[in-house]
Amino acid sequence: MNNIKLIVNNDVKKEKEIFFFKKELQCILNLYAKMVSNGSWKDYSFTTGIKEVSFNIYHRASDKPVLKILKNLKPRYFNERYLIKDKNGFILKKSENLNQLINKTSWDKLKLVK
Repeated sequence: MNNIKLIVNNDVKKEKEIFFFKKELQCILNLYAKMVSNGSWKDYSFTTGIKEVSFNIYHRASDKPVLKILKNLKPRYFNERYLIKDKNGFILKKSENLNQLINKTSWDKLKLVK
């Protein structure tokens, strides 16, 4: 039988986590639940990359995402940490704080256009 070693307090450098943190994801999923109950949003997915992580929102599962909530991992400016983009890639809103971005956006006025 192989010897199994338990390593505690490993000092090896951990790579930066490339995803949303728990509080960020909770904020986004609370918004998603609210919009699903309205009937506005139908499905979601995640996309990860070297420079950004995105929460993609779909009107139908077979379509392209109509909105993207992005976390920019390497922003050029401090206010470009979190972005909301439409399906064509145009930036609708940007902020350095995700809670402010989600709370100050009037989601009822953003219509999902086919």
